Amino acid sequence: MITRRRAFLQENIIIAASETQSHRDSLAQPTWQQQLSHAIRDPQTLCERLGLSHDWLAGAQAGHALFDVCVPEAYLNRIPYGDINDPLLRQVLPLGEEALTPHGYVVDPLEEAEHRPAKGLIHKYAGRVLLIASPNCAINCRYCFRRHFPYSDNSPSRAQWQEALDYLRADTTIHEAILSGGDPLAASDRQLAWLVEQLESIPHLKRLRIHTRLPVVIPDRVDDALLDWLSATRLQKVVVLHINHANEIDQAVIDACARLKQAGATLLNQSVLLCNVNDSVTTLAALSERLFEAGILPYYLHVLDPVQGAAHFDVTDNEARKLVAQLLAHLPGFLMPRLVREIPGKESKTPL
Repeated sequence: MITRRRAFLQENIIIAASETQSHRDSLAQPTWQQQLSHAIRDPQTLCERLGLSHDWLAGAQAGHALFDVCVPEAYLNRIPYGDINDPLLRQVLPLGEEALTPHGYVVDPLEEAEHRPAKGLIHKYAGRVLLIASPNCAINCRYCFRRHFPYSDNSPSRAQWQEALDYLRADTTIHEAILSGGDPLAASDRQLAWLVEQLESIPHLKRLRIHTRLPVVIPDRVDDALLDWLSATRLQKVVVLHINHANEIDQAVIDACARLKQAGATLLNQSVLLCNVNDSVTTLAALSERLFEAGILPYYLHVLDPVQGAAHFDVTDNEARKLVAQLLAHLPGFLMPRLVREIPGKESKTPL
């Protein structure tokens, strides 16, 4: 009887210890939603957490007033303490220069307002359409060409999505649906699974493309719920990530990319050429090499879209061409991104 009682107590101690450890693990590994909700959203906290001089705070506050700060912890942890010149920091730190309004820098540089036949839908190029699947991002990149986009007018409810879906059904020349935003993966998996189910019911659609930065800034976003609906769709899957510097790719990002590939996704990357971030041959070559290590193929290298608030990131077209010409001497062809500019009214991206 005593032996059985001891065994019973011992078993319960083991169960309790296991439950306690599981609880600790859950506390140590917050969900992607929790990580997103706890992202840094004010410039003073950002400066304090990274040990930046107070000299930068006034400019950071001025930039924040124009476009909110948003930096999740997983991304913050890749930025060295006290280094104002860090290339990851330069992408997320607001600056006073954002208030400048040089000629040619506008709120809608790609003239997307001219190509919205239905709420949440942009149709610029033949054979493919873009759906604003979420108005939210996990990180606010200071050079974002949609930093002034009217998301409040382009965030459909399920009932309102029907107009866009009817538009796709009626045009049999459309073969590809692109989920964008914001960041489409900022939407719930329940909503995304529903939307993808609607898309795959359209017979002439062949491909699903997802433009996202979330697997990079919060790698835990690539969880079982996401992989369930992504794996299940009949549509060919392409995930286009947005990575500008090799330092953005840590082991957690590599693991997230491996899970996406296991779900059947082809992984591509598009970068933006940014002054004082990646405008050197050495940096661009390291980025391509690191991308390939993570199972991602370089796709596009965009010159900066002239969006109001981002002129300080500009690299001239001539300098961009020189960089790419020099890059050819360092990389095999399959690791060379295509240098392009998006010009309103053109039928495709324009190679430079």
